[in-house]
Amino acid sequence: MASSREEHRQPKIPTGSSLQEEVVNPRGTEEAPSFSPARPNEPIREVGHIDLMEQIVERENLLSALHRVERNKGAAGVDGMEIKSLRSFLTQHWERIRSELLRGTYQPSPVRRVEIPKPDGGVRLLGIPTVLDRLIQQAIQQVLTPIFDPEFSPYSYGFRPGYSAHDAVKQAQGYIAQGYRWVVDMDLAQFFDRVNHDMLMARVARKVADKHLLKLIRKYLQAGVMIGGVCVVSEEGTPQGGPLSPLLSNIMLDDLDKELMRRGHRFARYADDSNIYVRSRRAGERVMESVTEFVEKRLKLKVNREKSAVDRPWKRKFLGFSFTWHRQPKIRVSPKSLKRFKDRVRDLTKRSRGQSMEARAAKLNAYLRGWSGYYRLAETRSIFANLDEWVRRRLRMCLLKQWKKPKTKRRKLVGLGIPEDWARMISGSRKGYWRLALTPQMNKALGLAYWHDQGLVSLVERYDALRSTT
Repeated sequence: MASSREEHRQPKIPTGSSLQEEVVNPRGTEEAPSFSPARPNEPIREVGHIDLMEQIVERENLLSALHRVERNKGAAGVDGMEIKSLRSFLTQHWERIRSELLRGTYQPSPVRRVEIPKPDGGVRLLGIPTVLDRLIQQAIQQVLTPIFDPEFSPYSYGFRPGYSAHDAVKQAQGYIAQGYRWVVDMDLAQFFDRVNHDMLMARVARKVADKHLLKLIRKYLQAGVMIGGVCVVSEEGTPQGGPLSPLLSNIMLDDLDKELMRRGHRFARYADDSNIYVRSRRAGERVMESVTEFVEKRLKLKVNREKSAVDRPWKRKFLGFSFTWHRQPKIRVSPKSLKRFKDRVRDLTKRSRGQSMEARAAKLNAYLRGWSGYYRLAETRSIFANLDEWVRRRLRMCLLKQWKKPKTKRRKLVGLGIPEDWARMISGSRKGYWRLALTPQMNKALGLAYWHDQGLVSLVERYDALRSTT
C-alpha cells in the first residue's frame, strides 16, 4: 500500500523557487498580486499565541492557493466574479482583505446553490463560494492539512494527499481475498447537509488554538445559501463545493474511523462512503446495528437505511466499482456505472442533436478519456472492448440519420468501398437506424479503421496503455 500511495503523491515544488513563481504568474512577478507583510498598524499578536492566520495570509501560501484555484477553474459565486478577474481584484483589494482576516472582521459571502441530479434519483446540493472565498478556503486548507492529516486513519482515502479512490478499492479487494466476503455498506444520509456545527468546531479546536481562524471557519459554515435572491442561514452542514469542505468532513468522520479501528474492523472509507468487511451475514448485521447507533448518537448524523445494506461485495458497488465472486476477486465496473456510461453516451449521440460528426466526436472523446482514466483499475478488459463496439454502433446510427435519403446513403457507402449491391440493400431497407447500424455492410464501411482515422478514442486501447504504465 505504501508504494501505491507514493505513486499518487504530487511532486513538491520548493517554496519560493523560480518554477513555482513562473507557474503561478507566467507573465512575470511584476504583475502578481502583492501579498505583502503585515503593516505596522496591524494588531500585535500575543507572544506564544498559535497564530495560524499569519501562515494562511503568508505570500507563498497565497500564491500556491491562487494557482490551485485558477487551475480548478469553476463557476462564479453570488457576486458574479469569474476566475479570470481574481488577480486584478486582489491587486486592488488584498491589503484590506488581509487586514480583515488578521483582525477577525472578514465576512464570507453566501454560497450559490446548484442542484446536481443523482444517478439514483434526487439531487445533490452543491454550494459554490465566490472565487475570493475559494482562494481563502484553499489557503486555510493548505495550512490545516499538515496539522490534521498525519493523524487520520490509514483507511480513510478521500481528499487526502497520497491517497485515492483506487487505493480504497484495492484495500477492499484485499479484504475479500482474505475471506471477509460480506460487506456492511453504510450510506450517510445527506452527510454534508447534516453536520452539526458545534460538534465539528469542537473537533477542529482540538488542534487549532487560533481564535481568529476558528471564528473564520465558523463564519464559513454559517455563511448561508443564496436561494432565489434570498440568503438562507445555514444552521448545520458543510456545503459541498468549497476547498475546505472535504477536510472538514474528514475531521468530522475521524472519530468514526478511530472507533472502527478500536473495534478491530476491516474497513475502507472515502468521504461519506464507508464499507466494513466481515466474515458472515450475522456479524455484518451486528456491526450495522452497533455502528449505526454510534453514528446517530455520537456524531448526530443519519444513516440512510434504504441505501445501506449487509450483502455480498459483488452485489454492491463501491466508488463506482464492484468485484467478482472468485476466491481471488477481480475488480470490475459496477452495473450502475455501466448504465450511467451508456446514458451519457446516448445523450451525446442523440440522433436529433443537430451538430456535425466532428463536434459530436470531440465531446464524446473528452468523456471517454475521463471515464477510461478512472475505470482503468477494472480487471475485466472485455467490458471496454464491448463498450467500444457499442459506441461505434451509436455513431454509425447517427451517420445513417444524417445521410437521410436513400441515394445519399448509397453514394456514401459506395464511396467507403462497399459494393453497389450491398449499398442498395442498406439504402432501400425499411429497418430502423439502430438495426441497420449492426449490419455487416455498415460494419465493413464504418468499422474500426474508419473511426480510428476519424480520431475516435478507443476505450480498450486506452485501457491497455494506462494499465501498462501503472
